[in-house]
Amino acid sequence: MGPNISCNGATMTFSPFYMGNHTTPFDDHMEQQSYTVAENWGAQINFMVPLDGSIVERCKSIAARQEAKMALDYELVRAKECANLQSKGFMILPGTRVYHMCSDIIPISAWKKAEAKILKCKLPPKPWYKPWTKPKEECKMSTLSDQREVRIKAAEKKTAEKKTEKKTTTKK
Repeated sequence: MGPNISCNGATMTFSPFYMGNHTTPFDDHMEQQSYTVAENWGAQINFMVPLDGSIVERCKSIAARQEAKMALDYELVRAKECANLQSKGFMILPGTRVYHMCSDIIPISAWKKAEAKILKCKLPPKPWYKPWTKPKEECKMSTLSDQREVRIKAAEKKTAEKKTEKKTTTKK
């Protein structure tokens, strides 16, 4: 569940064992008398049940907090490394398998410019106290999620076209 966190619930263990003893006893004159074999085979089954269930629940909540902390650490390190790449003039090539990791990291100056456009679009047109005199202006700004939706719809359209194309070719 995390470093040094182990929430043990009810467990069962199975332990097989073998103990063997093969001996050749000698008498007082160092002559071999017989050959003795002693072997023990067996297994042990253990059942362990915690008597206080609240300890397990508390352990699970600690593990959940640890997991949230690790997720936050991951996101902060990801943002820091992406910003370092951008500050050095590098970026991850669009379309590669890891491009999405840095696609949401932008400089503050770029955000301020985009925010100013958004605020301009969200403010009512002048005169603001007579909204019926002019229609409200519509502002369409492309966001990363909008671009993603467009790509998904285009991919769905292509697969639908391929399916219809296959159906029409099989009918001939």
